[in-house]
Amino acid sequence: MFVCTVKASGLKFFAALALAVAVMAALIAILPAVGAETDAASVNIDYNHITDEADMREFLKSFGYETEETPAEMLELTVPEEFNSVFERYNEIQRAQGLNLKRYAGKDATAYTFKIKNGCDCEGELYATLIVRNERIIAADVCCPGENGFVRGLRNYENNAK
Repeated sequence: MFVCTVKASGLKFFAALALAVAVMAALIAILPAVGAETDAASVNIDYNHITDEADMREFLKSFGYETEETPAEMLELTVPEEFNSVFERYNEIQRAQGLNLKRYAGKDATAYTFKIKNGCDCEGELYATLIVRNERIIAADVCCPGENGFVRGLRNYENNAK
């Protein structure tokens, strides 16, 4: 066994302690930012300030979707605490858009489903759903219900589910 002792004055000890605290503070400040980057894709879309249906229609219009004036359906929901395989796949679509539903596990939200009037690339009707909580879109998708339907992100991202 090897033991090394160092004699340090009180000033050197407190300087080393202050340096260690500064390094720890810097690590604490940097690590959450690194974790947040891997949490969801880096996408430059403003999901905030959604106060009414007009804001929702304008948001969807920014992706090229023309919708009916009023939602076809409005549903109060609670994001599940634990995700099953269906919610995991749906959350992958959200993460590709810069969102992450896991942040809202157990929280209440409202889903607004709008019928899309243009760009129908499915057999039947095309719908856009925005899930909103506290004036922020926390999830969004475009879907074509039916046997050969699909659910995808607003920009048809690679992580689409069928």
